[in-house]
Amino acid sequence: MKYVNEFRNPQTAQALFKQIKCLSFLLERTPENPLKLMEICGGHTHSIFKYGIEAALPDTIELIHGPGCPVCVMPRGKLDDAIAIAEQPNIIFTTFGDAMRVPGSKKSLLQAKAEGADVRMVYSPLDALSIAKENLDKEVVFFGIGFETTAPSTALTILQAEAEGIKNFSIFANHVLVVPALEALLNNPDLQLDGFIGPGHVSTIIGTKPYQIIAETYHKPLVVSGFEPLDILQSIVMVLQQIADGRCEVENQYSRLVRVEGNTVALDAINKVFTVRDEFEWRGLGNISESGLKIRDNYAHFDAEAKFTLPNCQVADAAACQCGEILKGVLKPWQCKVFGTACTPENPIGTCMVSSEGACAAYYKYGRLSTIRKQAKSQKSEAKV
Repeated sequence: MKYVNEFRNPQTAQALFKQIKCLSFLLERTPENPLKLMEICGGHTHSIFKYGIEAALPDTIELIHGPGCPVCVMPRGKLDDAIAIAEQPNIIFTTFGDAMRVPGSKKSLLQAKAEGADVRMVYSPLDALSIAKENLDKEVVFFGIGFETTAPSTALTILQAEAEGIKNFSIFANHVLVVPALEALLNNPDLQLDGFIGPGHVSTIIGTKPYQIIAETYHKPLVVSGFEPLDILQSIVMVLQQIADGRCEVENQYSRLVRVEGNTVALDAINKVFTVRDEFEWRGLGNISESGLKIRDNYAHFDAEAKFTLPNCQVADAAACQCGEILKGVLKPWQCKVFGTACTPENPIGTCMVSSEGACAAYYKYGRLSTIRKQAKSQKSEAKV
């Protein structure tokens, strides 16, 4: 299969693993003090586990799973706001499928639907706009979530609604920005990182320029990566080579899709419809300055926050859930006390187990659960000795 199998070639993978092993040897790290590389995007996390990359790396390299899952970073208070909108009369609330099962403080959107709210899964905001045109007697709201990857489609849908004069459509906008989140992580004294594997999807929109602050101010190498196994392995090699050379740069492994300047059409749409919020609350990371987008005043008639009165409360995570620490990279999913027991994909307590890009879901889905149980049993045995 052209352009897929080429990025899954076993011989090329072995050659890249050999390069990684040589570079890690040169860097003289130990299993007790490994190089810590964060893959920012949840899509990378799933590829890493699907293809067994983490297990095959030298034990002197540790991959840290970052906050690049758009559903995972949504705090419980925002879910409560979404549910409050959905439960109002004459509302059709539309959302991507991942967000339907994310627990708020009392229920999820799926549970609200079971109780009678008209909550519908859509594949794009344009689907929601079509529903609005078919239901002129109801207000249709779209739950706008995600990083810069999904913000253009939301912006273009608002422009389409404006052009068509649609009055019964609005967006509950909760789009977030990736670079301020990385800065928040780098300012966290509990987390020491040596480099980043940069997100591919986001970078197709924003390009590589916005990451310069990571290299120039925080002195950390960052390599934007594709999602196939050879993409990720080559990106690891590129980060290690920078560290070995004493360089801190932004490099682009995903050059077949990512450009330095990004997608100017998409960026123009974002800038036309949205402005940057003073701050936005992230699950686990708290309030981060200038890290979210809000709809501009001249499009306020499409802004659900302007149309509806919302609880707008900060709500702490469930006591048993450690998604916040996982999103910050401080804990691995298997270190959460309820992982794989009380918290499973069928009965999630936290967002990281719900989303298709969540780190906990990746560990659980790709066979890590049995390995983790063996490790835990081994650790208990060693403790007794």
